[in-house]
Amino acid sequence: MKVHILDDWFDTLRTLPCFSKLQGHDVTVWTDHVADTGILADRLADAEALVLFRERTAITADLLQRLPGLKLISQRSVYPHIDVPACTANNVLLCSNMHAGSPSYAAAELTLGLILAHYRQIPQQAASLKSGGWQMGVGRTLRGRTLGLYGYGRIAGAVAEYARAMGIKVQVWGSERGRALAQADGVHVPASREAFFAGSDIVSLHVRLKPETRGLITAADLAAMMPRALLVNTSRSGLIAPGVLESALAAGRPGGAAVDVFDTEPLTDTANPLLTNPDVLATPHVGYVTEDEFDLQFSDIFDQINAYAAGDPIHMINPEVWSPE
Repeated sequence: MKVHILDDWFDTLRTLPCFSKLQGHDVTVWTDHVADTGILADRLADAEALVLFRERTAITADLLQRLPGLKLISQRSVYPHIDVPACTANNVLLCSNMHAGSPSYAAAELTLGLILAHYRQIPQQAASLKSGGWQMGVGRTLRGRTLGLYGYGRIAGAVAEYARAMGIKVQVWGSERGRALAQADGVHVPASREAFFAGSDIVSLHVRLKPETRGLITAADLAAMMPRALLVNTSRSGLIAPGVLESALAAGRPGGAAVDVFDTEPLTDTANPLLTNPDVLATPHVGYVTEDEFDLQFSDIFDQINAYAAGDPIHMINPEVWSPE
């Protein structure tokens, strides 16, 4: 099959063991990001299978209509960036392994890393040393603090495990189901949403972005946080309405933030308030960006391509379009 891979910014996949699964296919790897539909349509004119790096490129009805030769989109995990009805209307099969029970440990590790970096002023201390200075301030210890996890899925569960190993107290808020799962695991659930935000030294968001969760975290939630509290978001920016976090930080509650996700990605506007605020530690959506995580994810994605080529597709999201030749 003619396979096109989008958004492999550092040409990483060729270096991973999983890439050997594409032997026998005609593979084109694009290492830049293009949002323009016309340019994408030209690039993908001969594509039969399209491989996506999570949500880096939106797959719209307009684009799909310009790709009559496309048969398969292969990716992993959730797919809010893909117009599934348009895939079906254009006879394009979407395959996506939802990896039940398998968390992104890379994302969980980054969450903990951002918390550590913020509390111990690691970026600022390193910058001070490199600029000829020495210590630039005094950090804080995490042991004995309270970490509030909003959402209690696979990644949050891994974060909770790491936190407890460091002597950090853990509490959970979120959906009724999530709170019930947390209680069943012996994790503390506060009496109310307000008590959760008010009683957490750190609040970390771990919720999937869906229409019903967009804007889930409100200005009132953030205003309830302590003046020195930290808000961490390695999930999705849309969980907080545009401008709400920036306004809350300006008002002093919470006192700081660590964010890996943004309303616009890639974010290249260096004047963005989340990049200029000294109380914000920002990283460019690297939660799942490790060689190990890529090899795990793309092994599944390439398996889906081979299964399709063999006439026995797996992990079909819109199976109604599949008809064996």
